Amino acid sequence: MNSAQLKSALEAVLFASGEPIELERLAEAVEAGVDITEQALLELSAEYEKRNSGIELLRLENKYQLATRPEYADCIKRAMEEKRQAPLSQAALEVLAIIAYNQPVTKSFIEQVRGVDCSGVISSLLRRELIEEAGRLDLPGRPLLYCTTTNFLRTFCISSLDELPPLPENDDAVKIISENLAEMEKAQTEHSETADGGAKDEKEPLALTS
Repeated sequence: MNSAQLKSALEAVLFASGEPIELERLAEAVEAGVDITEQALLELSAEYEKRNSGIELLRLENKYQLATRPEYADCIKRAMEEKRQAPLSQAALEVLAIIAYNQPVTKSFIEQVRGVDCSGVISSLLRRELIEEAGRLDLPGRPLLYCTTTNFLRTFCISSLDELPPLPENDDAVKIISENLAEMEKAQTEHSETADGGAKDEKEPLALTS
């Protein structure tokens, strides 16, 4: 491919990834040499700079990433506010509590504890990537098993399941735990909003220059 096609290909790969990608991986993806790929990245960055694009190309050690320019952060925040996910419902928190403390569990186990159909709630938690399928139980019908995800840990600001509150030893355990999870979710959301609105202490990655 020619120079223009190479830059377009790199732009497409970086945009689709959304994460920093090593130079060698980029070169492999566009089937070009490392030096040629690096030069194309320099040119792409210069083009963004020349036309005052809202996008910039960042270099983080040996990795590259497309990012929005800091001066447009307020515009992005206003546009994204409507897309923020609503807090988890009480039903979702209860199902999540059952899974978190008993995983891996089947849908029938969850419904036995709650006493109602949980198909919709489970589907919602799967879409939000708070739970995931964890194989099948070795019983007739081979029902699906569910467990929590790393996104669950991130959402509730814990590094492992060991940091979950102790399970109360009474009939209201699920309700109490779901209330605890709701408070944890609220605290994490407030923390994230505060962090987004505050100044960044970390050093910003430098944009590529030609």
